[in-house]
Amino acid sequence: MNLRDSEGSVSGAGHLTPRSGGYLHPMLRLFRAPFSTNVERVGLALAHKGLEVESMVISYEDRSPVVEVSGQGLVPVLVDDDVVVPDSVAILRYLDEKWPDPPLFPRDPARRAELDVFLAWFNEVWKVAPNTIEEELERDDPDHDRVKELAARMHDSLDLFERLLDGRDHLYGEDFSAADCAAFPFLKYAKLRDPEDDELFHRILEDNLQLDGDYPRVSAWIDRVNERPRA
Repeated sequence: MNLRDSEGSVSGAGHLTPRSGGYLHPMLRLFRAPFSTNVERVGLALAHKGLEVESMVISYEDRSPVVEVSGQGLVPVLVDDDVVVPDSVAILRYLDEKWPDPPLFPRDPARRAELDVFLAWFNEVWKVAPNTIEEELERDDPDHDRVKELAARMHDSLDLFERLLDGRDHLYGEDFSAADCAAFPFLKYAKLRDPEDDELFHRILEDNLQLDGDYPRVSAWIDRVNERPRA
């Protein structure tokens, strides 16, 4: 198998069938775990593209199936014939390159660059706060002042998302995009959590993203994206 990263190229374009207007392709396999935020990113993207997958569900106690196929233990991992794609954002890019319609990324280079900046910011800046809070709370002697500071940063970020949604239905404009795929599985905890989902990271999201009757655009966006199907 060929291990695909976010900088790789795609070989073999999908082919449209005249009857269905859809893509004819071998069954994709998606390695996933219950309640994974990063897996939900890919589930939203696959459904947006109208693509079906065979789900390979792993447990966090035994990551050997995903290690065997990808050489690392994190989900999601997408397997497309002999191409293996780890990392949720890399998978979004792969799907959009191989099956471009309906799009997840804009075709205009400048607009595409703006969306790339958003994705990098969300993964490398926004997620630092909840990830660090989780690390602190798992320590024997957590720094509660640090936790309080990071929690406030998380909640304050809701102001930014509220402004992003001013006058438009989605984070990057009127149309659903990779920005919504990337952010929704995390921001949804402001008002949604499965009763069976007791992961510490998700409780951190829920506790520190409370809308408290404010942020009506964020609230409506969560409802809007939550209505979308997932693969």
